Amino acid sequence: MPAPFRLYNTLSRRVEDFTPIQPGHIGLYVCGMTVYDLCHAGHARAMVTFDTFVRYLRHRDWSVKFVRNFTDVDDKIIRRAAELGIEPLELAQQQIDYFHEDVRALGLDEPDEEPRVSTSIGGIIAMVERLIERGHAYAADGNVWYDVRSFPNYGALSGQKVDELRNPDVGNGKRVPSDFALWKATKPGEPSWKSPWGNGRPGWHIECSAMASRCLGDSFDIHGGGLDLVFPHHENEIAQSEGASGCGYARWWMHNGLLTMPGGRKMGKSEGNAFSIRDLLQLFPAEAVRLYYLQNHYRSPLPWDQNALPTALAMVCRLYEAREVAESMKGQERAEDVAKSLGDDAQAVLDLSRAFDTQFYAALDDDFNTSKALSYVFELARAVNRFANHKKARKRGGPLVAEALRCFSVVNDALGLLGDDVSKFMQEVKEKRLGAMGIEREDIESLLEERLVARQARDWARADSIRDELEAKNIVVMDTAAGVDWRVRITGA
Repeated sequence: MPAPFRLYNTLSRRVEDFTPIQPGHIGLYVCGMTVYDLCHAGHARAMVTFDTFVRYLRHRDWSVKFVRNFTDVDDKIIRRAAELGIEPLELAQQQIDYFHEDVRALGLDEPDEEPRVSTSIGGIIAMVERLIERGHAYAADGNVWYDVRSFPNYGALSGQKVDELRNPDVGNGKRVPSDFALWKATKPGEPSWKSPWGNGRPGWHIECSAMASRCLGDSFDIHGGGLDLVFPHHENEIAQSEGASGCGYARWWMHNGLLTMPGGRKMGKSEGNAFSIRDLLQLFPAEAVRLYYLQNHYRSPLPWDQNALPTALAMVCRLYEAREVAESMKGQERAEDVAKSLGDDAQAVLDLSRAFDTQFYAALDDDFNTSKALSYVFELARAVNRFANHKKARKRGGPLVAEALRCFSVVNDALGLLGDDVSKFMQEVKEKRLGAMGIEREDIESLLEERLVARQARDWARADSIRDELEAKNIVVMDTAAGVDWRVRITGA
C-alpha cells in the first residue's frame, strides 16, 4: 500500500491529509515552460521540486501519472520569433529541444505526457464551445471572452475580489475589465487556426484546462506550478474547467516559492537577472543544483546570490565524503559489538542509522519538507565522519556503517541525491570548478609531480612550499597510502 502523506493546499490554505480520487493512484499536472528562450534557474526550481516530488511518491509506492505541458503559442514567442526573423512554431520547437537537453543534464525524469498548445487546438476549441453553451463565455469580433461574473467561486484560490480585478487581456468586445480571453482573433504575422469565431489562436489560460482535461480527466488530484501562477493563470483555469465540465477541477493546488534576488526581486528574463540552466551546469554538478533547491521548504522563497551554488556544492561534497569513508571501512563483527567496543561516536552512527527511516519519511510525508529531511541526512553524515576519526574505524567499522550506507541509498532513491560513484562525482567537481576558477588541470598535475620529486629528494621545504602554493589556489593535497590525490576546496560555504 502507498504511504499516506499530508500536503498544503493553496485552495484551502492549510495542510491536509491527502486522499486520491482513485486509491493508490495520483494524477499530477504541472504548468511547464513558455518556450521563447532558454530555461533559467528560477524555472529550474519548479522543475526540480516536482521531479523530486514525483520521485518520492513513486518511492513510497504511489502510481503517479505526471503531466507537464509546453506553451508553444504565446505573445512572448511571437515577439521573440519576429526579432529573430523565424516562424513562432520554429522558435518554439528549437526551445523545446534545448529544454529537453537541459532537463536531461539536470538528471530529471521525463513526465508521462508533455502536451503542447499547437497540438491541442481541437480540444481547446471544443472547451470554448462548451463554455459559450453553458453561459460562461461570449464571442465578439472574432474574440471569445470568459465572463468572470458568471462563475460565483471566482477568486477562491487567490483571494481576489471580482469587482477589483483587471485581467490583462486586451481586444475588441471585452465587456468588463475582469473578463479574460479564451480565443484571440488573429493579427498579421501570428500563427492561427480555423474556429467557429474566425481564424485565431488560444488565450493563455484555456490551454492548460484543455490539456489537463485530456490527459487526466475533468477532475484530478494535484495541480502544481510556481507561486506566481496562482493569479491569474490558475484562478482562470479553475473557472474555465469547472465552468465547462460542471464538476470540480484539481483537488489540491501545490505551489513552489520563487527564487529571490537581492532586494527581494524574483529572478526572471524580464528583470534582466536570469542565469540559464546550461550556464549553471557548466560550473556545477547537477546534484549541487538539485540540493540547492531542496535545502529549503518548497513553499518558501529561496534566496539567490553568488554563494548559493558554491554553498550547495560544498554540502553535497560533504555527503559524498561521508559515503566514501563509510565505503572504505572493513570488518566482520556484529554492528552492536563494534559500537560497544569503539565508543560513543560509533554508537551514534548506529542509533542515527536505525532512526533514519522514521525521521526522514515523517519529514517528507508532512508537506514534503525536504529541508527537514535533509537535516537528518547531514546529521548522519557528520556522525559517520566523526566515527571515521577513530583509529580502528577503518578496520572494524564496516558492519556498523552498513546501515548508514543503506540510508544514503534511500536518499538517492527518494530525492535523487548521492546516486553517483564517489570518484566520478569528485572528478566532475574538479573539472567544473577548475574551469570556473580559471585553473588548468595540467598546471596542478605539474606542481604535484614537482612536489613528488622534492619529497623523494627529501627537500621538505620545497615540498611544503608547493603544498602551500596549491592551498592558495584552493587545491587540497591528500597524501594517502595509495599515493597522492587532490581535490578542489569549495569556497562560499
